[in-house]
Amino acid sequence: MQHIITAVTTRREELVDITGEVSRAVEASGADSGIASVYVMGATAGIMIQENWDESVQQDVVTLFRQLIPRGVWTHDLQDGNGDSHLKAGLVGPGEVIPVTGGKLGLSTWQNIFLCEFDGPRQERRIMVTVLSDR
Repeated sequence: MQHIITAVTTRREELVDITGEVSRAVEASGADSGIASVYVMGATAGIMIQENWDESVQQDVVTLFRQLIPRGVWTHDLQDGNGDSHLKAGLVGPGEVIPVTGGKLGLSTWQNIFLCEFDGPRQERRIMVTVLSDR
């Protein structure tokens, strides 16, 4: 089963919690056990599993990437000014695979799934959720 989730981002760089939407896609699939692949379609965004309890962790992720990969110093910036966005997305990666067990995502209490926006704001980010069941 495949399902497309769409997300709106409001800042150039931010982490957006998409766990609820992914969970609903898994439940709609009817899978009891298997895997859920979560993949963002875009070269300047990524998917990350991160702590959900304290929003400061998500801000720390953004701050870390801003410090490691500054804006405005990359060859690609001569094209469209987002060289840093491509590098950040490349390090995070476009997807994650999460086990499905008992019809639910196999995340721990403190884990959520985040869309990592590195080139926003965007009216629409498309995320594909593919659920593979053992049946």
